[in-house]
Amino acid sequence: MTDYTRLLPEHEVKKIGEHDLHLEIFEGTPVHDAEATTKKPPLLFVHGAYTGSWMWSKYIPHFVQHGWTCYVMNLRSHYKSRVMDMTKITFDDYLEDIREVLAGINEPPVLIGFSMGGILSQKIAETVILAGLIVIDSSLSKEVHELIPYPESNRITPGIIIPAPVRDELTSIDETADDIAFQRKYLQMESSKAFSTFSVMFGADGGVSINGDLIHCPSLVIKAVSCEDEDQRGKLTAKQLHAEYAGLWDTTHTGLLVGQRYMEAVDIILKWLHRQQSFELTENLAK
Repeated sequence: MTDYTRLLPEHEVKKIGEHDLHLEIFEGTPVHDAEATTKKPPLLFVHGAYTGSWMWSKYIPHFVQHGWTCYVMNLRSHYKSRVMDMTKITFDDYLEDIREVLAGINEPPVLIGFSMGGILSQKIAETVILAGLIVIDSSLSKEVHELIPYPESNRITPGIIIPAPVRDELTSIDETADDIAFQRKYLQMESSKAFSTFSVMFGADGGVSINGDLIHCPSLVIKAVSCEDEDQRGKLTAKQLHAEYAGLWDTTHTGLLVGQRYMEAVDIILKWLHRQQSFELTENLAK
């Protein structure tokens, strides 16, 4: 099994705040342009449920190579953050963790959230100035779920914690056995209180409401798509956020980050970042 955390570029590690949030900082490799110097905002990556910064291990080298400085955080009691009582952790605690990390970054970043990190990032974007917002197969907002709800038969009643997914399948349509073994090594339990706030699938009463009119930064929605309903959920999320949309058919939720087609999502993000002219503060080197 390839452990992609061992292939990451050199980086700085900080422990943030009273909960010792584990933050990894990767400096972007300087990219020399013959005519202009482009100032790029930092990127802040927020992982999903059951995971941690390790879930971004395939992504990070590509953004560093293109000159983007990456802050890759861990929510409390995830991966190498200090272990806490998971039965007491709430959705609002996770929002507090993101705000705490944001407070230590000198300029507004592009916030990139996956799954649970996606709905957390949307909620943060309502009240925080960001250079951009990218959500990857985000958990649904209350408004989107009301329009195209998940089937009642798929819903689960959680206990005091939610155990780590077993992932006992050998492969998926876009993940090899090696990809799944990598996840299985690090997957962990998750907060039931957090899930029961944002996920209707796990007992939430409607989920988390998002007011897209409060989000003023450029935004991008990427969705793993297996059926028309999933594609529509992605498009509705993009409409709610006034965002661009990219649906990747025949990919899986986790495969978007660690599967065999992860580079398709990375390329979409890199091209979208490049198009955001507001990021660019051009200096003519000839002056």
